[in-house]
Amino acid sequence: MRRKGRFQYLLVLCTSLVVPCMLGCGYQFAGRSDLFPKDVHSVYVEPFINRTRDVGIEYELTSALRREFYRRGELQVIDQADQADAILSGVVRTFDSLTASVNNNNEVLQYEATMIVDVTFRRREPSEILWRGQNIRLTEIHAGERAAVVTTSPKFQNQTLNSLDVRRMTDIQLTETDNRQMREDLIDRFSRELHQRLMEMF
Repeated sequence: MRRKGRFQYLLVLCTSLVVPCMLGCGYQFAGRSDLFPKDVHSVYVEPFINRTRDVGIEYELTSALRREFYRRGELQVIDQADQADAILSGVVRTFDSLTASVNNNNEVLQYEATMIVDVTFRRREPSEILWRGQNIRLTEIHAGERAAVVTTSPKFQNQTLNSLDVRRMTDIQLTETDNRQMREDLIDRFSRELHQRLMEMF
């Protein structure tokens, strides 16, 4: 009993020493970095400007960013710009899909989609740019025909399609479906990575 009591005492003592040390050394769990302004607690995601030919991509990107901020919870998402501490705005510069590879018959096996976005994160009052990202580029590879679809890959299995659907589709139908999925993937990736970069002020 005495040995057990001594062990519990030592455990409590070590914990009481380690935790203050972690806090004193600037240790922090996932969230904002020390570089992030401590007085910014809320954000308004301004509708992005679309400079591409893809109608509606700006609304999809704006909605995805709002969802990501809401899901992560580090900043409160505000519906009115004049009530937020900071405003996030941006421009979708490019959204292109180009041929990445072909087979011996010059049939497209894979496309490479690229999205380029400019982003500004600014304090509302007093007006001040806190972070800016120019020409943020993301790329995604997607299939151009059934032969290029890897139905056993984790990426495919996370989609709503199954291998039977793929066999029933024409290459045109498959390309259009995969195009939409690729677009969603790019937008989701951008939202996650931008949130992380903002929180770290990187």
